[in-house]
Amino acid sequence: MCHKDRSSARLSAGTAGNDLERMNDITAAPAQPTVKPGFIALLIAVSAVSPLGINMYLPSMPGMARALGVNFTTIQLTLSLYLGAMALGQLIIGPLSDRFGRRPVLLIGLLTFVAGSVICLSAQSIGVLIFGRIVQAIGGCAGITLSRAIVRDLYGRNQVASMIAYVTMGMAVAPMVAPTIGGVLETFFGWRASFAFLIGFGGLALLFAYWRLRETNHNRASGEAARELLQGYGSLFRSRQFWGYTLVTSFVSAMFFAFLAGAPYVMIELLGRSPAEYGFYFAMVPCGYMLGNFVTGRIAGTMGPNRMILAGTLLSLAAIAAMAIAVASGLLHPVALFGPMLFIGVANGLVLPSGIAGAVSVRPDLAGAASGLSGSFQIGFGALVAPVVGAALSSTVWPLITIMTICSLLAIASLALVAGPRRPATGN
Repeated sequence: MCHKDRSSARLSAGTAGNDLERMNDITAAPAQPTVKPGFIALLIAVSAVSPLGINMYLPSMPGMARALGVNFTTIQLTLSLYLGAMALGQLIIGPLSDRFGRRPVLLIGLLTFVAGSVICLSAQSIGVLIFGRIVQAIGGCAGITLSRAIVRDLYGRNQVASMIAYVTMGMAVAPMVAPTIGGVLETFFGWRASFAFLIGFGGLALLFAYWRLRETNHNRASGEAARELLQGYGSLFRSRQFWGYTLVTSFVSAMFFAFLAGAPYVMIELLGRSPAEYGFYFAMVPCGYMLGNFVTGRIAGTMGPNRMILAGTLLSLAAIAAMAIAVASGLLHPVALFGPMLFIGVANGLVLPSGIAGAVSVRPDLAGAASGLSGSFQIGFGALVAPVVGAALSSTVWPLITIMTICSLLAIASLALVAGPRRPATGN
């Protein structure tokens, strides 16, 4: 009888343990909603606002410098300060969305982007133009930051990388076509036409979000926002793995932004090509990015994020080596620059979704703050390298290749943190 009682007790305890494990699994992974094309289109649209703001006017930069009576280094501030404002804006927008919800913060951000575009359109001096670009950046970064947090609200950790990959694959269309559109607008209507286009696109994205987006953050923080924000950031700062994912994505992004800052000068000033031709060749880069994101969406769930990141970082280093070999051989042609950049785009598509998914999954209850902090470093590194490239370029492309090589090597070195011991999961 006692033996039976003990057996029954063990069976009950085992059943209770299994029930508790199943409850924990339910808590750890949100129910997977049906993926609707309209919802994906919404995330793509709001995510594309800021990349359009970065890429649309790039073919106009030499012409803008001449029109406003400044040198190319000064006009580069419209890019580097835009990136810097994006970096700071994400530190604020992510935690605000954890406190007040994704929807209101996103709508206010898109409205701010439209207001900044109006300022840029009417600017008569470099100072006003830079101010407008800062306003643009603060508003536009809401789309990138909150689209990632919204995905994490709705999907479990194993699905986040794939979902982010599909969203960014579609979003890559924006930087792919933006320089081409900007080059054509610059040729026929002048540099201000690009900002008129951004007003229209930002306004449509705002209306789309107002119409279709429902709140996804149903576990908002309490009113003690400042203290909770500091505690949340403190938890993320202490996570070795969060820093690993953040630094890898930051250095890979910095490599791309270095090229973004230097390519217009190399193409238009050194090679004597037209803004429209620059836009045509630049389309190769987002094509590679789309391909990399497609591959990530298909195999990230089985291959694992760390292997995807390793493959991407090694591919980027090989592509930069190919660029250096081509230039050293005397082949200073757009294909020698943009051909390797196609593969660097593929590498970014392999690294960024997995790195971002890893960063926002360290503390799912702080997905907004994690997305903002990680994104801030990702864009902030670009803001740091952009003016360095602008100042270093003169009559040769080698400073650009050197800076990109350094960024690639640092990304590979950061993998040591990603592969480090996993911290105990907290929250979801």
